[in-house]
Amino acid sequence: MRRTHTAVGAASAAAVVLSLSACADQGRADADTLVVTDTMSATSAPIYEEIYDACAAEVGMQVRANHVAGSGLIATVLQQASSRTLPDVLMLDNPDVQQIASSGALSPLGDYGITGDGFPQGVIDAGTYDGALYGIAPVVNSIGLFYDAEALAEAGLEPPRTWDQLRAAAAELTTEDRYGIAFSATNSFEGTWQLLPFLWSNGATEDDLDSPEAVRALELVDALVADGSASASVVNWSQNDVNDQFLAGNAAMMVNGPWNMPSLEAAEGLEYDSVPLPVPAPGDTLVAPLGGEAFTVPDTGDPDKMARAGEFVDCVVGGENQLTMATGRGAVPADSAVAAEAARTNPTVATFVDTVQTARARTALLGPDWPRAATQIYTAEQLALTDTESPAEALERVAGQD
Repeated sequence: MRRTHTAVGAASAAAVVLSLSACADQGRADADTLVVTDTMSATSAPIYEEIYDACAAEVGMQVRANHVAGSGLIATVLQQASSRTLPDVLMLDNPDVQQIASSGALSPLGDYGITGDGFPQGVIDAGTYDGALYGIAPVVNSIGLFYDAEALAEAGLEPPRTWDQLRAAAAELTTEDRYGIAFSATNSFEGTWQLLPFLWSNGATEDDLDSPEAVRALELVDALVADGSASASVVNWSQNDVNDQFLAGNAAMMVNGPWNMPSLEAAEGLEYDSVPLPVPAPGDTLVAPLGGEAFTVPDTGDPDKMARAGEFVDCVVGGENQLTMATGRGAVPADSAVAAEAARTNPTVATFVDTVQTARARTALLGPDWPRAATQIYTAEQLALTDTESPAEALERVAGQD
């Protein structure tokens, strides 16, 4: 199979549009080539390219892969939809699937026999719009609690399972040169992502942000900073920053995702482990957000090629390919049976396999309106953690915003 790929990193939005439009036009001119646009980094791209080659051969096609930074993708896709220059296969971050599907740019995966059977409900919800499945994620992720096993052992602590235990452990693990816990509360969707497990597990919903359940969740996170168990700098830390703090020994625990496992494994002298994020009280169910990128088949107006693209996607999201992607990226296979197989060989992965079974799609409640709520959530967290307003006042303020 012949394969070329275009890497687009920090290019301007205009350059991205021109690059993708040109590639899409070339793909349309060549009936034997599938154009695939994904958001893979330089590290992950080779893993996917090998799978693309194998699946293209299986459906009797060639493939051209374009790896594009996700930040400029949505505007580009919407422009391509209007000019009918969409690629044959498109990867989208799962919260974006409903927005693009609502524009009419995607075709239902059921047309190609892709049903998502065996996948957790959260994965199906993330790819569904108006009752039809438009996107399917081969690998997924969520967040959990990583901890320095040596630090907890020295303090005589077990990994916390409830909110009270989390607050107590974070305080106990805090020393002059180390915080008990690190997390991201930045003014971006990363801050929202990390707060969601506390909101949702306590019964709060994003359409009722000033509820007592939401207030209590934000009070917990605010208390970790107020206690001195977490740095006040969490309002500026991305999840990568949080991982760096943990690797440097500046935090005994961190809230983060499985994509960090390669760097944690490579760290010399670090004995780490992970558990699901603590819940409000014993017996409560953890409800965390579901991450992962979904493959879609755009409506290009070429039924024959769309059918080939559907076969290609069905191959890409197959079980063995899920394992390959998950191993290479620090992720969890989306199919529950395949995920269980991965968990048997890696106890750290098992933590996240359990979590994604009950994880919730961020767009499950509000659909394409999710970004508005996400902005309100991280805004409230910023107000509370910077002592601008109390958690109750902050949530009341954002809940009143349109």
